[in-house]
Amino acid sequence: FSLKELHGIFPWLVESIFGSLDGIIVGWNLRCLQGRTNPTEYSVALDFLDPSGPMMKLVYKLQAEEYRYDFPVSYLPGPVKASIQEQVLPECSLYHNKVQFPSSGGLGLNLALNPFEYYMFYFAISLITQKNSPVTHHVSPSNSAYFILVDTYLKCFLPTEGSVLPPPSSNPGGAIPSPTPRSPAVPFTSYGMHHTSLLKRHLAHQPSVNADPASQEIWRSETLLQIFVEMWLHHYSLEMYQKMQSPHVKLEVLHYRLSISSKHHGSPAQSSYQALHAYQESFKPTEEHVLVVRLLVKHLHAFSNSLKPEPLSPSAHSHTASPLEEFKRVVIPRFVQEKLYIFLQHCFGHWPLDASFRAVLEMWLSYLQPWRYAPEKPPQSAEPLLRSVSEKWAAFIQENLLMYTKLFVGFLNRALRTDLVSPKNALMVFRVAKVFAQPNLAEMILKGEQLFLEPELVIPHRQHRLFMTPTLGGSFFSSWPPTITDASFKVKSHVYSLEGQDFQYKQMFGTEVRNLVLKLAQLICQAQQTAKSLSDHSAETMASQSFFSWFRFTPSEMNGSYTGNDLDEIGQDSIKKTDEYLEKALEYLCQIFKLNEAQLTQMMMKCGTAQDENGKKQLPDCIESEDGLILTPLGRYQIINGLRRFEVQYQGDTELQPIRSYENATLVRLLFRLSSVLNERFADQMDVLCSREDFVGRLCRYHLTNPHLIQKIRYSPAVKDRTSQNWGPRISLRFLASYRILISLLMIYFIASWFYVGPVGCTFVILIGYFLYAVIMTFISEGWKPHEH
Repeated sequence: FSLKELHGIFPWLVESIFGSLDGIIVGWNLRCLQGRTNPTEYSVALDFLDPSGPMMKLVYKLQAEEYRYDFPVSYLPGPVKASIQEQVLPECSLYHNKVQFPSSGGLGLNLALNPFEYYMFYFAISLITQKNSPVTHHVSPSNSAYFILVDTYLKCFLPTEGSVLPPPSSNPGGAIPSPTPRSPAVPFTSYGMHHTSLLKRHLAHQPSVNADPASQEIWRSETLLQIFVEMWLHHYSLEMYQKMQSPHVKLEVLHYRLSISSKHHGSPAQSSYQALHAYQESFKPTEEHVLVVRLLVKHLHAFSNSLKPEPLSPSAHSHTASPLEEFKRVVIPRFVQEKLYIFLQHCFGHWPLDASFRAVLEMWLSYLQPWRYAPEKPPQSAEPLLRSVSEKWAAFIQENLLMYTKLFVGFLNRALRTDLVSPKNALMVFRVAKVFAQPNLAEMILKGEQLFLEPELVIPHRQHRLFMTPTLGGSFFSSWPPTITDASFKVKSHVYSLEGQDFQYKQMFGTEVRNLVLKLAQLICQAQQTAKSLSDHSAETMASQSFFSWFRFTPSEMNGSYTGNDLDEIGQDSIKKTDEYLEKALEYLCQIFKLNEAQLTQMMMKCGTAQDENGKKQLPDCIESEDGLILTPLGRYQIINGLRRFEVQYQGDTELQPIRSYENATLVRLLFRLSSVLNERFADQMDVLCSREDFVGRLCRYHLTNPHLIQKIRYSPAVKDRTSQNWGPRISLRFLASYRILISLLMIYFIASWFYVGPVGCTFVILIGYFLYAVIMTFISEGWKPHEH
C-alpha cells in the first residue's frame, strides 16, 4: 500500500481494533481476550500491537509524513469537553494547538492528532467506552490482552532501566518527526498560570526531523503518560474541576466571558455559562478501570524510583542529566498527583459499600507506598515484621499529605458504615491499618501536619498564592516555578493547590479523627462479639440437629425464634479469618494512634454489657421506658447493618399460635378443642394442685404452668402489658400434632413390636418413662421452669 492509501485506512483500522467511540463497534474486544480461552487470537493481538509490531510501525510511518486525524471533542472526559466547548483551553499541553472547528460549517469541535496520539487516544479511551462488551465466560482483568498491552507500553515508553527504544525509521538518514506547531483555529483562554510562556516552551520543545533523539523519546513518553492520565483519571464533577482552578484564572475566564457578552449582547455568554454549570458527568469507574490505574501507579513509582542519584556538584548535574532522568524526577507531582487525588476522592465518596471497594483501596495503598517499588529490596527475615519506612521518603509524604490524611478519614467514614463481620470488609480494615502501622510512617505524617499548621511569618501572602496553583498538568518542558526550600511552604502549597485557600484541614491525629478511630475500634469489638456469637450459635445448631432435620424443622422452631444468620454464606473458616483480621487491625490502630489498654478494656466491657448470661446474644442498643424497650440511634444503626438483632419470638398465648409447617392442621384443631374441654372441666382442681408447696405441687407446676416470658422479654422490644399476661395452669396437648412427635411414637411402637410388646404395653412403658423423667426434672429444677414439648 502507498502512504496515501495507508493514511485513508488508518482510522478504520484503529476503530476496527479498539472499537468505536460510541461503543457500538466492539472491535477486537481486547479487555475480554485471554490466552487461557483464546490462545491463538491472544498471541496474534499482542504481536500485532506490540511496540515493535506492525501496527506501531505503521504509526511511525504515517507520522513521518505529518498526517493529522480528527478526534471528536464530545468523546473526551467531561471536564475537558466542558472547558473546550466553553472556549477555555485546559492546562494539559496535550490539547494545545490541536482544537479545530469542523470544515464547511459542520457541527462539533475536533482535535487534530498525529498518528501516535490518535492511536493512543483510542487505545486508552476503549477502557472507558467499551463497558458493555459481550462476555461469555469469566474474565480476569489482570490476564486480559488489554492489561498486558498497558503494561508493555508502560515498560517500553517509561523504562525503569536504559532509555526508550528509538522508533523504526523508513529513511535511514533521519528520525521520525513529531508534530509541527500549528496556530490555534479558535481563540482560547488558557487555564495555565503562565499560558504564554507555557505555549511557547511547548512549541519550542517539539523536535524537528533533525532533532535530538533524547527530546524525541521524551515527547513520546510524555504524550503516552498524558493520554493515559487524561483518559483514565480526568473524571469528576464540574464543581470539583472549578475548585481546582486558581482565583486569578477564574478572573481571567470571567473577563473573557464578559468580552464575549459585550460583543453578542449577552446571549452567547449566558448560554455558555448555563451549559458549563449545568454540566455534571455521570462517571462510574469499573473495577477493571481501577485495576489498570493501579498498574499505572505502580509502574510510575518504579519509573520514578529508578532515578539515578544526583551528582554532588550542581554544575555537573546540569550538564549530565538526560531529559529522561529529569522526566523521572517530576513525573508523579506534575502529571499524576492532582488528578489521582480527585479520582480517589470520587471513588471514596461514590463507590458502593461492598467488597468491590478492595480494588480502589489497593490502588490507594499502592500510591501511598512508593518504597515498595524502590530498586533496593528489603532484607528477608524469618519473622514477618513490618519494615520501617526510611526518612528519605519524608519529602514524598509531606508533598502528598492529603493522600494520607484526608483519604484516611474518608476510609474511616466508609468503614463505620460497613458490616465488619464480613471477612472481606474486615480484610480491608486490616490492610489499611497494617499499612499505616509501618514503623516511622505515622511519625512522618504527624511531622507533615505540624509543618502545615506552622504559622506563616516569613512568606508573603501574595507569593504564597502564586505558588499555590502550579501548572501541574502542563508539559514537562513548561515554565517551572522557582525551587522552594522551605518544607512548611511546600506542604501548604500542596494542600492549598488541591483544596483551595478556604480549606479547613482536619488533622489526622487531632481529637475529631481520634474519636472516629475510637468508634471504629468499638465497632471492631462489636463485630468480634457478633462473629463469636454467630460461630457459637452455629455450633449449637449443628449439635442439636437430629435425624428428623430432613423434615425441615429443628427444635429451635418450636418456640418461634428466628435463627437465620449469615453463616450459611460466610462459613466457620471465614468467621475465624474475620476474628484474626479484626484483632490485628485493632492492634495496629492502637499502635498508630497510641490507644492505651484502659480505653480498650473499657470498650470491651461496654461491648459485653449487652450479652446475656451465656455471653452469646447481643441486643441492639436501647433504653427502658414505660412502653418497653426503645431503640437508640446506635441501636437502629446496629440493626440496619446486621450487627445485632432482637430475637423475634411469639409472646402471645402458645395455644393460639399459627399452625406451623411441621404440624398437622387437623390434629392441632382437634387437640385444642380437647385441651379446652379438659381445662374448663378441671380448672379448679389444677389450681389447687399447683398451689401446694409439696412435691406434688412442684410436679404439677412443672407440667401445667405457662411461662411468664421473663426470659424472652429482653430479646424483643415488646410492650410490657403484653408480657405480663398469665393464663394459669392448664393442659396443652398441641405437641402431639407435631409430625416429629408422631413419627417418633410410630418408630417406638414399631421397634417395640420387634420385642413382642403390644401397643398397650408400649404406651404404659412410655408413660412410666416420662413420669420418671418428670420426677428427675422436678428435683433438679429451681423454681418454676417452663415446660415446652
